Amino acid sequence: MNAYRWEDYVRRVEPYVPGEQPSDENIIKLNTNENPYGVSERVKSIARELDYDMLRKYPDPKADMLVSAISDYYGVAKDEVFVGVGSDDVLAMCFMTFFGSGRRILFPDITYSFYPVWARLLGIPFEEVPLREDYTISPEDYGVENGGIVIPNPNAPTGILLARDQIESILINNQNSIVIIDEAYIDFAGAGASVIDMINKYSNLIVVRTFSKSRSMAGIRIGYAISNNRIIKYLNDVKYSYNSYTMNYPSIILGAEAIRDEAYFRDVTEKIVKTREEFTDRLAHLGYKVLPSAANFVFASPGDGTAREIFEAARNDGIYFRYFDSPGIDDYLRITIGLPEDMDKVIKFLTIHKSIVK
Repeated sequence: MNAYRWEDYVRRVEPYVPGEQPSDENIIKLNTNENPYGVSERVKSIARELDYDMLRKYPDPKADMLVSAISDYYGVAKDEVFVGVGSDDVLAMCFMTFFGSGRRILFPDITYSFYPVWARLLGIPFEEVPLREDYTISPEDYGVENGGIVIPNPNAPTGILLARDQIESILINNQNSIVIIDEAYIDFAGAGASVIDMINKYSNLIVVRTFSKSRSMAGIRIGYAISNNRIIKYLNDVKYSYNSYTMNYPSIILGAEAIRDEAYFRDVTEKIVKTREEFTDRLAHLGYKVLPSAANFVFASPGDGTAREIFEAARNDGIYFRYFDSPGIDDYLRITIGLPEDMDKVIKFLTIHKSIVK
């Protein structure tokens, strides 16, 4: 009789690799698309006034204060809002809830690398749909039989925005499948880019968003989905079967205050967009190919196969970019938009590095 080997039954997955989080505060950290401006004074003030006695109690499982603030902000009903521990948690819940048909789900081949991780973890068949040569998404390629579709808009790591009419064509041609539009970076894309207003026009649409980028709250982990109340009910059913208390007390209170502070949000977002456009022009002047970004980062290539070398040299110089050693993008660097003075230092480094290489 063979001995029982518990390790033979371990679920083995290749995990998602997050961006490096260096402890040295002198690093220019442009590798994880964090917001360089931090939270507003209003949020800081509320944080100082938190009732610490509440920490001994379980939080509101419905996160009603946060849900109400989000529903008020977007003009949707409370039962059209779902919240989770960052958009990663919300997306994972969506995968768990809606992608159980056994049919392949579709997402781009160059995109957020967590999608295939969740699919493999949950045993969901999937197909990675190739981008066009210019790194744009082709809506026509999503008109095949499928068990669901996930489109990040703007896409990551490219930063390229898919137009609303193109998203609508995907929704129209896939009315029997759930279509998730991951809008993690949409606030940097300009007014009118989001498709939240389509949630009641298309019953298969889920829009997922996050507080980590434009709201400067990556450290507190708040994500949310907006959809019709039927879809939100299904998500909550799965959530409460898995973990009833996903949102903690500080995240509920501080998240609600952050989304109410519209003036600060607009000011910070406009600053980042302005810096992105200026930085893009300066990179192009250095000879870099920069994809058109609608996010808080740029995806840029030196065009000579030296992206990895530049990534490593910058890291040794205290500047952190993100490098993806993957076919089709292995000569690109993803560079988060930081403060203007950070981007000045990046340009100075790239200019010096270019002269040394020549």
